[in-house]
Amino acid sequence: MKKRLMSSVLVLSLMGSILAACGGGNGNTVESKNSGNGTTAVETAKPLELTWLHILHTASPPTDVIKNKIEEYTNTKITFNWVPDASKEERITTSLASGQLADIVTLTMMTNSSVRNSLKSGLFWDVGPYLDEYENLKKIPQEVRTAASIEGVLYGVPFQKNLARSGLIFRKDWLDKLGLAVPTTLDEVYEVAKAFTEGDPDGNGKDDTTGFGDRSDLRYSSFKTLSSYFGTPNGWAVDENGKFTPEFDTPQYLETLNFSKKLYENKYLAQDFAVTAKTDQQQQFAQGKTGIYTGIVDIANLQNLSQGLQEGMELVPVNKISNGDGEYRIWSEGSGVGGLLGFPKSEVKTEEELKALLQFVNDLIDEEVFMYMTGGIEGTHYEFDATGAFKIINQKLWETDVQPFASSRPSEVTYDLQDSNPKKQLANELIRENDGFAIFDPTVPLDSATSNEQGTELAKIITDASFKYIMGQATEDDFKKAVESWKKNGGSAITAEYEEAYKKSQK
Repeated sequence: MKKRLMSSVLVLSLMGSILAACGGGNGNTVESKNSGNGTTAVETAKPLELTWLHILHTASPPTDVIKNKIEEYTNTKITFNWVPDASKEERITTSLASGQLADIVTLTMMTNSSVRNSLKSGLFWDVGPYLDEYENLKKIPQEVRTAASIEGVLYGVPFQKNLARSGLIFRKDWLDKLGLAVPTTLDEVYEVAKAFTEGDPDGNGKDDTTGFGDRSDLRYSSFKTLSSYFGTPNGWAVDENGKFTPEFDTPQYLETLNFSKKLYENKYLAQDFAVTAKTDQQQQFAQGKTGIYTGIVDIANLQNLSQGLQEGMELVPVNKISNGDGEYRIWSEGSGVGGLLGFPKSEVKTEEELKALLQFVNDLIDEEVFMYMTGGIEGTHYEFDATGAFKIINQKLWETDVQPFASSRPSEVTYDLQDSNPKKQLANELIRENDGFAIFDPTVPLDSATSNEQGTELAKIITDASFKYIMGQATEDDFKKAVESWKKNGGSAITAEYEEAYKKSQK
């Protein structure tokens, strides 16, 4: 791996003029000065100072150990403003409205109307014309750039992710205890949830386990993944005539509602799911209160959380569940785009400043920084075993120093690490396999003015109606009335605008 920074390196004066033209990792120039003894001292330029408004996916912010390494490599001074994942919608939209931003803003809620309005209003720089000037950024595939753009304009550097990271994790030790096979169909999933609730899988003689753990988010809870298995379109369906239908106005969505409702009323689904945050859902699983978790990407984290709580926990990730027709489907999150790293013009006032920040983001994709943000410091946090597999050697230290940075990586797909944890490696392989049957949202590269203005509020109509239906607080007629309310209050306009935008994109 290359080292970028050199401070006070002495070189022959003959080479001073050459080195004076060299640049630092962030594009800063290197100045040469005569030391008075016939040699020339080469010093790095002043570090680039930047602020970063970013999402925190762990309970606590990281220490400065890895931040210091990143700063050294990129010749920067970084001030992070961490926003907890559970409150990101409120915090990010408030920051956008108030203008209290940072040099770099992490925008993951690409369907949020406030976010899209801010992007389209010109609040952020269009980085499309600049990417090809940078070694790593120029490698971002065109299809990723297109998926991350709004009406052809790229308002930030795309977070590059796998196409589809979802799937189910089951307590394999519970399956074995109850004599159950790993499920491959929705009917089998239901029977496992039932057995995990009623069959005393932990063997303590108490009625204290639940099949599905879950959280208060239709998109990242079990619901969206289960709906994929039922064949529900991802966001929207579009037919051969270009007619758009929202996912919640399809028979498959209603099938998913009924499936989830049956789980809930029989207590095979956590009864407090509607008020449960992701971290609490993970803790419930780690404590042995639940036996099915949605999101195979989290398998290693669940294993680590269980240490000292559920010794002997054995997990199995599953990415192929059919509705009985033998077909496999899984929803794709943003067509491989996890959001944008945006640069607000209120903070980044000149093209020169933008280019310096783009160089910084480019350098984050370098292998050395990627490893800092993924594993930490070799020999301290991780090592490569005799087979070349990646292994965390100090889990607690990794969690406090490194883990929060993993979601900060601009690309999760540039490098392919072989994980020494066989379950994590299997999950990684299943995630790559998902590419073969991932279902895309056709509206990702499209735009709707009404959705930009009202989409988030309108979505709450469907979310609330879905939760109420699952929890037995509303009937099917009530849900269908909610769908009609969505259409009447702006949904029909959104549909028409997507159809028009789609028609233009096909020309």
